[in-house]
Formats: sequence, C-alpha cells, structure tokens
Amino acid sequence: MISALYAGILALLIVWLSFNVIKLRRANKVILGDGGVAQLQNAIRAQGNTTEYIPITLILLILLELSGANVWFMHVGGIAIIIGRVIHAKGLLSENLGYRVLGMQVTFFTIIGLASANIFYTLYKMFSA
Repeated sequence: MISALYAGILALLIVWLSFNVIKLRRANKVILGDGGVAQLQNAIRAQGNTTEYIPITLILLILLELSGANVWFMHVGGIAIIIGRVIHAKGLLSENLGYRVLGMQVTFFTIIGLASANIFYTLYKMFSA
C-alpha cells in the first residue's frame, strides 16, 4: 500500500518533532508545558500542528488508494504533504514566517487536492456503474 509508505514517513517526522520537544524540556528543566520558554513553545506547536494535519491527509490518501487512484497521483500527494509539513516545522522552529506560510500553503493545497480527488473518484464510480 502506497499510503502505508507515507504514514510511516510522517510518523517518523512526528517522532523527530517529539524528541525535539523532549530535548528542549530537558535543556530548560521544564517538566510540563513550555515554562515560558519561547523556543520550547515553538517546538511544541511544530509537533502539535503536524499531528493536527497528518491524520486527515492520511485518511484522504488511504481512501484514494482504496478507490483505485492513479499511483503517481498518490505519490505526489504523499510527497507534497511531507514537504509541506517539514517546511512548516522548519519555519516554526527557526521563527521564519515565510517558511511557515509556505508550509501551510503546500499543506492546504495538498489536502484540497486529495479531498477533490476523493470526491471525483466517488462521483465517477457512482455515475459510471
């Protein structure tokens, strides 16, 4: 399954962002929350934002795969969400607004594309049967 490949890669991204939060909590001696440390606040949001957008994207990828979508379209969607999430996380961690905006644009366009493709495949199958 193609979606399994991207689920695995995105899971590793979440783990990396989680380790970054743990590292910053240890370095700043913060047991819970962000302790008012700006760098830790950014790391927590980078992790949280990633976990907010990945599930819907994976659901859309899985459903598209189950609908028999074109393999290359699936790869474009999977690669795009990885790129969008990495750029956005880099923007949050480095406080670079340009990267944050670009990362969200790539993420939103990917979700819109996958959602539209799911709608198209569903309607096509309904009316071509």
